[in-house]
Amino acid sequence: MSEPIDGEPPPRSRGVIALDPAKCPACMVCARECPDWCITIEGHTETTPSEREGRRPVTTTVLDRFEIDWSLCLYCGICVEVCPYDALSWQPAFDYPTTESTGLVHDRERLAGWAGN
Repeated sequence: MSEPIDGEPPPRSRGVIALDPAKCPACMVCARECPDWCITIEGHTETTPSEREGRRPVTTTVLDRFEIDWSLCLYCGICVEVCPYDALSWQPAFDYPTTESTGLVHDRERLAGWAGN
C-alpha cells in the first residue's frame, strides 16, 4: 500500500477509491451505476427477531465480497457519488503498482486499507 501524498494532491487527481465495510449494506447501487461494471459485490441476508412482540423479523443484508477491478475502472467517480451510505470515498494514494493484471483486483480488505490513509 502506498503512502498518502504530502500536502494537496495534484489538480484534477482522484487518487484511489476506498471502502468503509462497516457502512456498506451491499445495496449494489454502485455496481449498477458503474458504466464499465468493474465492481463486484456479494452479500447474504440475515434475519433477526424483532425487538417488539408481534412484529415481523428484521432482515438485513451483510457484505461478503466487494471488489474493484482497476484494470477496467474509468476513475469516473460515479460509484462514490451514488453511494447512499458514504461507504466509498476518494483517498489521496496513487502508488499501487503490480506486475500482473490479477493484482489490479482489490478486495474489501485492501480497499478498507486505503480508507485508513
